[in-house]
Amino acid sequence: MEASTRRAVFDVSLPSGQVLRLGERTLVMAIVNVTPDSFSDGGLRRDPAVAIADAVRMVADGADILDIGGESTRPGASPLDVEEEWRRVGPVLEGVRGRVDVPISIDTYKAEIARRAIDAGASIVNDISAFAYDPALAFVVADRGVAAILMHNRGRSAAMYAHASYRDVAAEVRAELEARVQVAIGAGVPRARLLLDPGFGFAKKPADTLDALAGLPALATLGCPLVSGPSRKSFLTAALGDRPPEGRVWGTAAAVAASIWLGAHVVRVHDVAAMVDVARVTDAIVQRASGS
Repeated sequence: MEASTRRAVFDVSLPSGQVLRLGERTLVMAIVNVTPDSFSDGGLRRDPAVAIADAVRMVADGADILDIGGESTRPGASPLDVEEEWRRVGPVLEGVRGRVDVPISIDTYKAEIARRAIDAGASIVNDISAFAYDPALAFVVADRGVAAILMHNRGRSAAMYAHASYRDVAAEVRAELEARVQVAIGAGVPRARLLLDPGFGFAKKPADTLDALAGLPALATLGCPLVSGPSRKSFLTAALGDRPPEGRVWGTAAAVAASIWLGAHVVRVHDVAAMVDVARVTDAIVQRASGS
């Protein structure tokens, strides 16, 4: 197996004055779910103090970015209203500000939540709909100068598998994300502040997700940094057999390593300390394989 083409290096400037240096090594984004019903760890961080302590620990474990989210987007999930979502994430954002020195991402598709989160210190917006659910979000991102992660998706969480029909997963994910990049640029968001996520498990059956992961090199041709989020997801059971999310950590490690090998700049994970080790070792192997 040959290494993919050498991973491009990007500098993404954030309004905090921080710069994300993407490509020299893989960055690890820590998932901080503040939800009662997330597929993997729902309910563990209902208490903001617990969520804040976990976030601080994740940074100590090596996380480069914290991704804080208050609405579960698992298949079949129902939308959450703005005030309830803010009630969950607001105290955590306020609590981690000043206690960590890494960029903070808000995992939301709502413009109003993004506005409040940016005021509370977030410098990245991670949108599972790539500005499709709430078009006003693109203009918030443009106006506030933050970075954005655009994820491939089709339909809403309640019925996303109804849209899981592909002829060529990698080509279709690339084409549909290219269209969303153009929407973002049209709203005033510079391409230099966009990252792309193929959306593992979103409107994709397990085989589709495996194809999307294998197709990362095709997505890289759009000229944006890539985010890979395989952590504990159900597509891993296609290879592992039926296991609960907490039993998919080793499978996640394999998917993280493959993602890096295929060009991912950021990996989004639950198990930070373990996946930092995976990223560091895989980076070292890729560097040797590419002659750098």
